[in-house]
Amino acid sequence: MSSYGGIDLGGTKIQAAVIDEQNKVLGQARRPTPTVGGPKDVAKEMAETLREAAQAAKLEPAALKGIGVGSPGVIEGGNVSTARNLPGWEGTFGLAKALKSALGVGGISVKIGNDVQVATDAELELGAGRPYESLIGVFWGTGVGAGLILDGKPWLGQGGAGEIGHMVVKMNGARCTCGRRGCVEAYAGRAAMEIQARKLHEKGRHTDLFKLMKEHDRTRLTSGIWERALAHEDKLATELIERAIGALGAGIASAVNLLDVPAVIIGGGLGVRLGDPYAKRIASAMQPHLFADDRPPDVHVAKLGDLGGAIGAALLVRVEA
Repeated sequence: MSSYGGIDLGGTKIQAAVIDEQNKVLGQARRPTPTVGGPKDVAKEMAETLREAAQAAKLEPAALKGIGVGSPGVIEGGNVSTARNLPGWEGTFGLAKALKSALGVGGISVKIGNDVQVATDAELELGAGRPYESLIGVFWGTGVGAGLILDGKPWLGQGGAGEIGHMVVKMNGARCTCGRRGCVEAYAGRAAMEIQARKLHEKGRHTDLFKLMKEHDRTRLTSGIWERALAHEDKLATELIERAIGALGAGIASAVNLLDVPAVIIGGGLGVRLGDPYAKRIASAMQPHLFADDRPPDVHVAKLGDLGGAIGAALLVRVEA
């Protein structure tokens, strides 16, 4: 039976999985995304993560039928450019070639897709999106991205579709990590939230966020740290999450007003960690902004959880094979 590898490249973690022809996960592995260096360092860590997942499946990478990758940034063939939430990744880098070299699998197909779109595709085929023909998958993590499915098919536009994180929800608003102002991601992206938390903490606001970060040996405010801070009823964490929910509600509702899809799937590190109670809060935050407010879309948490991106990446080459 053939096996396929998938790698989900995120801002804080690299998740890899090996699946079979029935989409059963045979092995998985996870490593932190490097915070320093550049694309070569990230590619090396991606290769090691997949190698560990293959070992867990009792396979060598060379035995895989193909390897799929879900990556942020602009994807052109095997190249990835301007993946801004990754260290030193401003130019264009041949990621497929680098992975083949690092894994020693020159004869194996390596296909790269947008990280959020492949995770959305996986939810459509195997997860919370199965009942629907059209939907928006919103992935709330280091950044905020969306995957679009219209009439059962991914909508990629000219290559940049789904950038819901860069929809403007406040004119001349907060500075986004993309350099623009007022984007959803400026309020709801975990990287931007950490910048704001640090700024307010330095000005004297009390928070346990950074104490929890050190206690759990993290270098960044991961989704798990935010979850713990909320459980501790940390006032600053609660305030910033509320701010994020408001921005997500306005941004997602605007996308629904444009596309009129029947469903929204909430995934990503924060989306999965915080789960159904926060998906319901996002749905409530959407409601005042919906034009067709008498028939709001169904809102679900991504069923495949943290593995959705890696499974979706593997599906890129499983479908191709």
